[in-house]
Amino acid sequence: MDLTKKHCVPCEGGTPPLSNEKEDEMLKLIQGWMLVRKGTHKITRQFKFKDFKKAMEFVNKIAALAENEGHHPDIKIVYNKVQLGLFTHSVGGLSENDFIMASKINELPES
Repeated sequence: MDLTKKHCVPCEGGTPPLSNEKEDEMLKLIQGWMLVRKGTHKITRQFKFKDFKKAMEFVNKIAALAENEGHHPDIKIVYNKVQLGLFTHSVGGLSENDFIMASKINELPES
């Protein structure tokens, strides 16, 4: 399944998060991401850049993508490192949207 060809769709309250089995299956499709199951389930990834400016350029690409998809990651910047977290607030855990965004973020040029 090529997640980069899919688009995020709005989730409504009452929609259940993905099962652990589905999370494991989807995680195999997004290289470099880690699954966190402590508390609210989420996927995370850290990117490292030459300097702060390159990190910010990458964050701006993520921001444009997030606006286009209507699904926004948690972003933390520590000088040349960008830490991302994805989960779907309305379902209280992971949805397919999180994996679609992770896949599309993986496709962004890092330089």
